[in-house]
Amino acid sequence: MAIRIIFLTTLLFAVLRGNTQLLTWSPSFITESSNTVEITCDATKGNQGLRGHTPLTDVYVHIGVITTKSTGASDWKYVKFTWGTANTQAQCSSLGNNQWKYTITGGLRTFFGITDATERITKISILFRSGDGNKVQRNTDGSDMYVPVYTASAAVRIDEPFRQPLFTPTPEPITKSIGESININAKASEAANMRILFNGTQLATQNAVTTLSSSANITAAGNQQIIAEAVAGSTTVRDTLNFFVSAAVNVAPLPAGVKDGINYQPGDTSAVLVLYAPGKSSVMVLGDFNNWTAGLNYQMNRTEDGNRHWLRITGLTPGTEYAYQYLVDGSLRVADYNTEKVLDPFNDPFIPASNYPSLKAYPTGKTTGIVSVLQTAKPAYNWQVANFTRPDKRNLLVYELLVRDFIAAQNWNVLRDTLTYLKRLGINAIHVMPFNEFEGNNSWGYNPSFYFAPDKMYGTENALRQFIDECHKQGIAVIMDMVLNHSFGQSPMVQLYWDATNNKPATNNPWFNPDAKHPFNVGYDMNHESQATKDFVARVVRHWLVNYKIDGFRWDLSKGFTQTNNPNDVNAWGNTDITRINTWKRIYDSMQAVLPGSYCILEHFANNDEETQLANYGMLLWGNSNFAFREAVKATNLGNSNFDWGLHTRRGWSQPHLMTYMESHDEERIIFDALQNGSTSNTGHLVNTLPVALKRAEMAAAFWAMMPGPKLMWQFGELGYDQSINRCENGSINNDCRTAPKPVLWNYRTETNRAALYNVYRELFRLRRTPNYLTTFTSNSVSQNFSGAFKTMTINSDSLVIVVVGNFGVTATTSSVNFPTAGTWYSYLTGTTITAAGGAQNISLAPAEYHIYTSKDVRGAVTTAITPAQPVWMNEVKLELGPNPMRQTGTITYTLPLNAQVGLYLTDMQGKRIAQLFNGRRNKGVYQQSVNLQTLSAKPSNGLYFIEMRVNGQSKTTKLIIQ
Repeated sequence: MAIRIIFLTTLLFAVLRGNTQLLTWSPSFITESSNTVEITCDATKGNQGLRGHTPLTDVYVHIGVITTKSTGASDWKYVKFTWGTANTQAQCSSLGNNQWKYTITGGLRTFFGITDATERITKISILFRSGDGNKVQRNTDGSDMYVPVYTASAAVRIDEPFRQPLFTPTPEPITKSIGESININAKASEAANMRILFNGTQLATQNAVTTLSSSANITAAGNQQIIAEAVAGSTTVRDTLNFFVSAAVNVAPLPAGVKDGINYQPGDTSAVLVLYAPGKSSVMVLGDFNNWTAGLNYQMNRTEDGNRHWLRITGLTPGTEYAYQYLVDGSLRVADYNTEKVLDPFNDPFIPASNYPSLKAYPTGKTTGIVSVLQTAKPAYNWQVANFTRPDKRNLLVYELLVRDFIAAQNWNVLRDTLTYLKRLGINAIHVMPFNEFEGNNSWGYNPSFYFAPDKMYGTENALRQFIDECHKQGIAVIMDMVLNHSFGQSPMVQLYWDATNNKPATNNPWFNPDAKHPFNVGYDMNHESQATKDFVARVVRHWLVNYKIDGFRWDLSKGFTQTNNPNDVNAWGNTDITRINTWKRIYDSMQAVLPGSYCILEHFANNDEETQLANYGMLLWGNSNFAFREAVKATNLGNSNFDWGLHTRRGWSQPHLMTYMESHDEERIIFDALQNGSTSNTGHLVNTLPVALKRAEMAAAFWAMMPGPKLMWQFGELGYDQSINRCENGSINNDCRTAPKPVLWNYRTETNRAALYNVYRELFRLRRTPNYLTTFTSNSVSQNFSGAFKTMTINSDSLVIVVVGNFGVTATTSSVNFPTAGTWYSYLTGTTITAAGGAQNISLAPAEYHIYTSKDVRGAVTTAITPAQPVWMNEVKLELGPNPMRQTGTITYTLPLNAQVGLYLTDMQGKRIAQLFNGRRNKGVYQQSVNLQTLSAKPSNGLYFIEMRVNGQSKTTKLIIQ
């Protein structure tokens, strides 16, 4: 007689909580033919996404199936309902006590509409959610939940210890010690001869039953095994559970020379892991090096003070990446918060290979959640600029950008290709929005999760280093946006000390406050007066300044670095706070100890007395002048257009340490506001038209750039970016879309009026960076009148005197201007001159007319005149390209609405023509032009380029990525 044996093996680590589980269902062994299926969710388990949710009737399911034609856990088939809708057919019944039940009737194949006889259901995939979809009940690790669907064959399952409803069924973790017992319950799908074994010893047996229970006494530390067996006729089926019982933790001092985190040892075959986790009893290391199997050899030592756990991992292959996690107190599985690389099963699949080639595969089936990575003998980066001379912080010209929205490719390599464009613009520093590992791939980055790891969405560690190195070659400093006010739930530092009952950090968390101390907090608020946080911040600072040669940090929400409790009072929060001042002095000192002269830039917005003290200590403070400059450009309420708070002298500061900006990532775009809300009172000067708005933006830039002290601008401001900060991906405007991706509009640089604005920025920065006049832009001698339509500003210095005048009104205006000395004054941008008598004299200006008068002839003129917009027929010219990205060959398709002279060109980021693809006459119609990159005389390297089409002298462009 043939006997068929089926083995179902799972690995068990996590805490057993109470006598209930996240999902239960009826019948116990669901099949496709089950007429009624009930699935019950307990929201006190898993991620607790619906715990306490009301109204009780507002719970629905998102439901589908995994079939034999699914490719993986995310490949749900036959999804029944639309997300975020309150479909009554998806509604659940409340059972009270945070439990909801959903019922399927009529059989699974009928319910899901499956007609393909060759397709079999293997799992029901399910989430419980609120009607709007904003609250979702999931597994503890944030993954989807699954219910097994069985065939008619015999089956057996261990139901206690409980299982987590993961794609690969994983029981709830068990924390047991020697001398304790564990309850075991098993079920069979049909009457069978059942037995239960523990570590090979039979505990119970009974014939012709469908359930069997027992308990086992734990007598030794190490690996434990439970087996449930059922024999039905000629079929034997088994289900196996493995779990680990810790031994007494060995107490031992740290090895000499090691520090918190990963310590690679000489020879590149071993590493010492050190985890700061005060109060934790035991920590196990699980990873590729032990096949994710717990063992006594991988139980970490604990230091005598109970603050640190450490273990030496041996037998490593040099250069090989090993994924690993910590199992803390037998119940919590987390990645190492000290890691410099993570693997994320939910987000890594969506990182393009062009951004991160050969990314290590996630250990699917071995573990769940984010894992950390260690690697001995990492490929070293050979720095070309070993010692970069940073620009004077008082003369920084900072370009803020978000990699995601600045280049379509969203990676360091292509960003590196834009540096010639930025250098030509004249900036000397780039502020990159947060790029340490953040939650998800599509983000502004202000939701940090791992502080030592670059986010993989943008590329590899060495691609980042190469970008920084190339910036330094170009004389451009790199400023990292650092977020240490808060973290979110993905952070292991949050998870390690968590109050599940109150859903917030526990009171014993070494780094985080249980409740935020200020009203603008997001996520979980860090306690910067805790010694653990002080030490952690110092390590983060050193890591980026040393290992990546970052030139400094822009500190997000720096006013939040306080333990003064003002959770609801914004005004009180902004008052002078001596403990916060001391915190920032400490952080500043730690930066200077590691890298003297590194930039410490605060997004502070506190009381002026506090900001004065910080500025005097050497820090730079963000100065938000967005509202006043927008009002000045719009000209609808010039009473609100006084931007003098953008001057450090107006604040009474002795140091020019105010980093003034008209736009940042966090403010509405000036041109968008002007086009939507600009003045229409003078039909001859309509501010809501693009040419006029851009001209007024030039004038605003002239005043802003000439103000002494460092300056910050937002990406594409030099081209008059006119997409709202609240633009949604579908083009609508909604406050909820603030952080949504925005269009990448490099084609703006070929539009005449926008190019004129770019040229003005370039010339303003050229003057600011002229060595002979650097002291002019650190001057404390500034006078201004910004209160009305006619605005003036005078900067005095020994090297140069500058008088800026501009008419922000919409009609011609005459006003008195004071020139400090008599003689000839030179209009820097136009090349014209004016004769001054010395003292006050009247000047008449047309609307949007402005001048930067200098006491010396510092350069030749630059043309900024407005030219007519493109003719209407250009709107009918179409230009398409495929494939894009292009590897070797492709096709350009274009449509002409009239007979025309046509030129097609491949250009680089700066508009330089690399190759002519076509030049000749074409009649009205649709044409295709083949492109073979291999046959071009100057073969382009990988990166971002443009296809430029000239039609009767007019220009149209489209982006091309070459890989």
